[in-house]
Amino acid sequence: MKELKDLNFPDDVKYTKDHEWAKKTGELVTIGINDYAQDQLGEIVFVELPEVGDIFSEGDEFGSVESVKAVSEIYIPISGEIVEINQGLEDAPELVNQSCYTDGWLVSIKPSNASEFESLMDKAAYLDMLKG
Repeated sequence: MKELKDLNFPDDVKYTKDHEWAKKTGELVTIGINDYAQDQLGEIVFVELPEVGDIFSEGDEFGSVESVKAVSEIYIPISGEIVEINQGLEDAPELVNQSCYTDGWLVSIKPSNASEFESLMDKAAYLDMLKG
């Protein structure tokens, strides 16, 4: 596992206490697990995602990530409807390890409550949480 200083935490995404990230693009929000989470899990071998059209409330479990070490649930950071899933993860779940913020994204949602996005942590707050 890497040191915190060696992990990537972009400034243009928001973070959750459960180590997901969320990035707003227009009216949609893309969601994935962040660099800390993928580093802790190790080699990811399977990703279970919801169906397009599924609706979730903030904090709901919406899938899981399986690594050689463990299976980890993933939680939706804001309420909304799934409008796209990353089909590429079906054949290449390792994309989450290789580029969790770009090729390894998980889902895109149409938020039902845009203010929930603003309550997520910025990079500084997330790093403070990790440092304890």
